[in-house]
Amino acid sequence: MITINSFDGGEFDGYLSMPASGYGPGIVVIQEIFGVNQNMRGVADWYAAHGFVALCPDLFWRMERGVALTEKDWKKAIDFYKRLDEAKAVEDTAAALQFLRKHSSCSGRAGAVGFCLGGNLAYLLSVRFKPDCAVGYYGVSIEKSLDEANNLSAPLMLHIGGRDEHCPPEAQAQIHAALGPNPLVKIYDYPEAGHAFGRATGEHYDAAAAELA
Repeated sequence: MITINSFDGGEFDGYLSMPASGYGPGIVVIQEIFGVNQNMRGVADWYAAHGFVALCPDLFWRMERGVALTEKDWKKAIDFYKRLDEAKAVEDTAAALQFLRKHSSCSGRAGAVGFCLGGNLAYLLSVRFKPDCAVGYYGVSIEKSLDEANNLSAPLMLHIGGRDEHCPPEAQAQIHAALGPNPLVKIYDYPEAGHAFGRATGEHYDAAAAELA
């Protein structure tokens, strides 16, 4: 674990995974509602194995440090999600992005990829700060911040499960209407996939959709 300085003077931890070469572009891996758990560390390791300097920051640190839950802890995870200061979480993600860009092992270019809660934060990061690119997997509540879409200045990719109960058809339609025409945005739909279709340890894991994404 490494220590990241927040924009408002605090410090929080992040899981840093390095590529075999010891050098490469950076990627902020943005957590789900379960914190920086084994699954998210595994995702960071996967990106590191593919040449990225991957950093997964602890975004629940303002409530409790070191949260690492499983799907069995659903109620506790939802409680953290409801209490999360979203604006501060976006800022902390941006602080992690800044940390990566200045890291001696990073090429200076850095993007972000987020899942669930992190999928929404990846979108918000892309419109409020300037990652080199951002990817959101089954982001929850993106439709609530589409009025910020005009601020987008870097490539954004979204992966949406057609059967995602946390992003219902109305929300999906709003996202497509607002972001679809933007040449910086690519939206991929997986009609038969549900929420968290890319979480290998989850009950809704869809191997084919996850591999395609």
